Order: sequence, then structure tokens, then C-alpha cells
Amino acid sequence: MSRPQCSRCLRPATHCLCALIPSLDSRTRVLLLQHPSEVNHALNTARLAALGLSNAQLVVGEIFEDLPTLLNPPGYQARLLFPAEDAQPLQAYAPGSQPLLLVVPDGTWRKARKLLHLNPLLAALPRVALAEGAASRYRLRKAPGPGALSTVEAIVQALQVLEYPTSFEPLLQPFNALIDGQIAAMGQAVYQKNHT
Repeated sequence: MSRPQCSRCLRPATHCLCALIPSLDSRTRVLLLQHPSEVNHALNTARLAALGLSNAQLVVGEIFEDLPTLLNPPGYQARLLFPAEDAQPLQAYAPGSQPLLLVVPDGTWRKARKLLHLNPLLAALPRVALAEGAASRYRLRKAPGPGALSTVEAIVQALQVLEYPTSFEPLLQPFNALIDGQIAAMGQAVYQKNHT
């Protein structure tokens, strides 16, 4: 028997995060392309980001048939937020510059790379990268490397740079509550043993 679930945040009704999810406007449009294996993940941070940003869209799949349309909203220039040798560092918008469509693949690193492989249009986009050295608040598992962030953390960091001085920190409130809830559920002793 499954527990009742919130239809918006997809969390168990007893652990609904909707009251903490902000409604933030951004000049940047965010397109989240989520691997299907992430949809029912307990820590679905892409969904939290999409719910908290009024100018965001979450699309689930492995092969995106409508990618040409998704990548070309009028008035935006698409950039893929994904590491690469030729990725340009994000910078604040210059006055009068065209806003970005920030395309963010969501999944494990392996699944995200698979999305790029299966969608050549996606892989061909110019890439942008975050500044190195950001520390993740994702205390539930060890990061695969320095600067590895959850999807919502990466989006917040990107928007903080692009739209400086606007703050997108409120997007992290449900994420922090989610992490704290998971730690509380496992118990401090288990958390200390396995995650510190």
C-alpha cells in the first residue's frame, strides 16, 4: 500500500514541501531535461527548481522529439549547462543582451551524458559552466568530484551569476528541508556512520 502523495511536489503528503517552494521570476528561461529514472527519486531537485521558477519547464524523457521547438523559444539564445573543455564561464548579463535559455540535463552524470548522446541537437549546443569550487549542500552522498552540485544548486548558482544582484537562494529552502528530513529519517547515528 503506497502512502498518499502530493500531486505537485510528488513528496509523501506528510512530507510535502510546497509551502517552502517560492515563486521566482527570472530573465533566464530554464529548460530541465530529466532522465526518466529521476522522476520518482526521493531527492528530485529538478522538480523543485521547475516548481520554484515561473520561467522554467521540466520535460521528462530520453529522446526529445520536440527538441528543435524546445531549444528555440523566441527571444532567447540556448546554452547547455554542462562541463566541457570549451565551455564558457557564465557571466552577468550585459545591458541589452539577449537572455539565455539555460538547458540543464538532470540525472546522474552517466545518465546526463546519455541524454546528450541520444539527442545530438542537445550535444551541439554551446556550453556554459559554473565557476569551480562551489561546495554542495547535498550532504546525503559523497560528491563524485569537486564542484559537483545537485540540479537545483547548479541552477541557483547559474542564475545568481547571470542575474546578479538578484538572489535565487529561496529556491534552496525546500532542498535544505528535504536534506534535513532525509537525515532525520535515517537517524543521526546512521548519518554519521555513512555520510561524514
